[in-house]
Amino acid sequence: MTTPRTLRLSLTGTTALVVAALTAPGALADAPPRARDHAATQRAMDAAVKDGVPGVAAQAAENHTTWKATAGVGDLKTKKPRSAADHYRVGSITKTFTSTVVLQLEAERVLSLDDTVDKWLPGVVHGNGHDGRHITLRQLLNHTSGIYDYTTDDTFARTYFLKDGFFEHRFDRLPPRDLVRIATSHAPDFAPGTSWNYSNTNYVLAGMVIEKATGHTYGDEIRQRIIQPLGLNATLVPGTYPKVPKPSSRAYGKLAETATGPTYDVTELNPGLASAAGEMISDPGDLNRFYSALLRGRLLPKKQLAEMKTTVKVGEIPNAGYGLGLIERELSCGVVVWGHGGGIHGSTSEAVTTADGRHSLAFNFNGDWSGDTDAVIEAEYCPKPK
Repeated sequence: MTTPRTLRLSLTGTTALVVAALTAPGALADAPPRARDHAATQRAMDAAVKDGVPGVAAQAAENHTTWKATAGVGDLKTKKPRSAADHYRVGSITKTFTSTVVLQLEAERVLSLDDTVDKWLPGVVHGNGHDGRHITLRQLLNHTSGIYDYTTDDTFARTYFLKDGFFEHRFDRLPPRDLVRIATSHAPDFAPGTSWNYSNTNYVLAGMVIEKATGHTYGDEIRQRIIQPLGLNATLVPGTYPKVPKPSSRAYGKLAETATGPTYDVTELNPGLASAAGEMISDPGDLNRFYSALLRGRLLPKKQLAEMKTTVKVGEIPNAGYGLGLIERELSCGVVVWGHGGGIHGSTSEAVTTADGRHSLAFNFNGDWSGDTDAVIEAEYCPKPK
């Protein structure tokens, strides 16, 4: 789930650790590739903390070497530092996992991206101009469906994103069908296929399609198809479970329409309200492993990976395109990275990798109101001298 801009965005010392992993016999006999200097990335993380982010946890992987770093704190009360191995809520990064499962099902001929939503979920998307008979699964995954985003509904936002509503309702349970009903109580943003607009409702529906097509929840399919085969031991689809596994830090938010005012601990909540659009938990190492494996073709056949990487231009993100749950970004130095960002209460995350999957970066801010995630990505891939 992606929360409103004021809620998702994007103190003490820093630590950094480089861990070299030589995987092949005789590797010591060959001169290893020169280690990357991550000083610029560390400076960008420190700048985010100076800007107000409580803490940052990050890992970068390249040439069989992993760089782990932190900045700031994981707990504002105890001043305990963050860990580079922290678990955290990844928000809309969940969308890449959901899309991968849908594309695997297409490769298995269980479904087609050109199927209509109504074929799998008859009568679910209807009302106020919404019509699932004219919306395809592809349009769900690339956000060209026009379906209204339920998280922007005024009542939903007041209930779950602002202070009074959040503390009263943060453990509420709303099934995916109810989230869709909130969306379809509004008019569509546009006719299917005629424009682009980011809508969490699209991925709630994608999760429902996975369940209808397989007989299993979208979370079960992600576990069996992605988490277990890749050994993503820190990654989970928590359902309605409100806590974050250890090691982890506290998550902080303003629970307001501005970035000023008191800061609240928002660590515990029911992530099921984000469903297949933003429910998951992971850590930087697992996210790097996932995106690297995805771009290297370990999770999808060539045809489906090509479909995933076929993008629609996104005006809201400069030099970027949105594929099927995957964002392409050209950075200032010409490097192109693929990945996704995610925002949910108290957590702002990014995970990207190069097209060959060889250079990956994943990090998390444990605050949702400040800090420049783009600056951290730019510093890693396009470092400038101090």
